[in-house]
Amino acid sequence: MIFLEKYKYQLIFFVLGAVFFIPFIGNLHLFDWDEINFAECAREMVITGDYLRMTMDYLPFNEKPPFFIWQQAISMNLFGINEFAARFPNAICGVIALVMLFNIGKKLYDTTFGIFWAGSYFGSILPHFYFKSGIIDPFFNLFIFLGLYYFFLFYLLWAAKKMAPDDRNKWYYLSLASFFIGLAILTKGPVAFLVISLCIGVYWLVGIWKPMRVFKPLKISFFFKEYALFAMGALVVTLVWYGIEYILHGKEFIIDFTRRQYAMLSTHDAGHEGFVGYHFVVLLLGCFPASIFALASFKKQVQNIDYQIVFKLFMLILFWVVLLLFSFVKTKIVHYSSLCYYPLTYFSALTLYQIMQGKMVYKKWISVSLLVVCGLWAAIVIAIPWIGQNPQLIQSLLENDKFAQANFTAEVSWTGWESLVGVYFIGIVIVGIYFLQKNEILKGFISLFGGTAVMLMLVLIFYIGRVERYTQRAAIEFLEGLQGRDCYVMTIGYKSYAQYFYAQTQPATKPLFDGDIRWQNHLFYSKLDRDFYVLTKNTSENELLELIKPNPQAWKRLYAKNGFVFYVKSKGNK
Repeated sequence: MIFLEKYKYQLIFFVLGAVFFIPFIGNLHLFDWDEINFAECAREMVITGDYLRMTMDYLPFNEKPPFFIWQQAISMNLFGINEFAARFPNAICGVIALVMLFNIGKKLYDTTFGIFWAGSYFGSILPHFYFKSGIIDPFFNLFIFLGLYYFFLFYLLWAAKKMAPDDRNKWYYLSLASFFIGLAILTKGPVAFLVISLCIGVYWLVGIWKPMRVFKPLKISFFFKEYALFAMGALVVTLVWYGIEYILHGKEFIIDFTRRQYAMLSTHDAGHEGFVGYHFVVLLLGCFPASIFALASFKKQVQNIDYQIVFKLFMLILFWVVLLLFSFVKTKIVHYSSLCYYPLTYFSALTLYQIMQGKMVYKKWISVSLLVVCGLWAAIVIAIPWIGQNPQLIQSLLENDKFAQANFTAEVSWTGWESLVGVYFIGIVIVGIYFLQKNEILKGFISLFGGTAVMLMLVLIFYIGRVERYTQRAAIEFLEGLQGRDCYVMTIGYKSYAQYFYAQTQPATKPLFDGDIRWQNHLFYSKLDRDFYVLTKNTSENELLELIKPNPQAWKRLYAKNGFVFYVKSKGNK
């Protein structure tokens, strides 16, 4: 009973995370590219038993380090090769993150702040959904955030011991910072070290350029020796794998990985384009409702404890470094700014905390902003079932996109009652605003963030599976029908990893040549020892027809469905 009382809130967030992040994650196909990409690497690890090297179609895949893929491979050994196993590691990451945020918030402020911070993360749209996904970023972001947090604690003890929230040794915190940044590099690459180094450098420059009250008890000189030790510690952690990879396979991974990262930074990779303010919009709309409260925190706020002021500065710097860095990166993908979720939800918690303490006044613009953004999301949720029941309306707007038009020929059953989820969302936001305006902050907080979490669960249950039927289900079902067959499979006209994961290809079908063109020519123009299936889109079918033009009688068009077209070349045909 003493244990339950002492760790009551940690247990609450543990249960909330488990209840909201784990159920139903296996009821939906993985989405191309990222989810299927990483899951396929993990599947091939399990099939081959080689856990030191990532492969795709059983050839070296040098675009990502292995840490997250290891987690998926472990999960697949436990639960089988399926969607649940691919997403389970991030569900556990979500549970850990909620408990961690509560503990850090409680340590820096008190129990109430811990509740606001963990609750803001739990009940905001994109932060919540990411823990139901099978992408790398949740672990990557968690490790970077922890690295920066422990560096912050080290810095306090290095600069002025009396400011620290506890009395542990500074080298203990520096070691933890190195350890977690090393794990982040093992998860997604050296950009983790770049981000934290930029944050440290900007903090130091701010202290020199514009001294504030908080800097008066601190040393402003830079900690070169300590920073070098921090960098060396992170390097040692990464050598657990990078070193072994270099010894076994040489510099191939490093070269290919570096080229890939440069391409993503300097070009519109894979058609992921966007304007400079793309991530501002993503965070404002995607991190609702935390984003609205976070806006209020950027004004000057009263904080009495110096280490709280320093921590807020660290969070401001982390937010702007990540946001600006990825705003100017050419490739624009929603999750690139997802590291901002930690400081953004911190700012949300800080606003709610200060309103509750009477240090801030709840402003009318917050209510208006909550209603406007909620209205946008609710309108989408309400409209989707109606569009699903009347697909011809959206098809008429897609005259220039024949593939999208065909997507809406999918047979998807909508009752119309699903729209009540949007109505519910509007209702809980109005209730939340009502309590906030009456200065019942905790009730308003629970209504807004708890209600949003429930709405997201309902969307997962009633919407996402139906939407997936339009986008990729026809191709996935075709590929699932190939499982267990001794065949080759390929996509033409579009890039996909689905053919490997969902057809469950085996090592015997790997390319004879290390090169896409040579392998493609072999499949199309040589006599094969097994059937060869090709998927394309209706917008790329002419490209396929050009490829089979030298010997069209060897091919059979199976059928077309929802924008996808399927062909087969029977074994023995040239």
